[in-house]
Amino acid sequence: MVNRIVVGAHYGLKDWIAQRATAVVMAVYTALIVAVILVAQPGTFEAWQGIFSNGFIKFATFLFVLSLFYHAWIGIRDLWMDYIKPTGLRLTLHVLTILALVGYAGWAASILWRL
Repeated sequence: MVNRIVVGAHYGLKDWIAQRATAVVMAVYTALIVAVILVAQPGTFEAWQGIFSNGFIKFATFLFVLSLFYHAWIGIRDLWMDYIKPTGLRLTLHVLTILALVGYAGWAASILWRL
């Protein structure tokens, strides 16, 4: 019987692809928002609110936020797994990170759909 010891952050192709895919989503969104701002040139709160009241912009912004949080989760999870050795502390940090990111995502959704 082979007795494997699993250590480290379990780097793998899935995480590598997820990091790259979320980075691409964030880059495309950034280019889109820059273009929209250059065209609309919002100077007032109402103009900014008008930009983000568009359903497509709301969806794209929320997709950006989810991509950002998933990207952050992969990075922070790997950081905790690589540098925090006590299992209980590492698990606590994982749970706190997940709760914070899910809470931030809910907060972002409430802000976007309140407009």
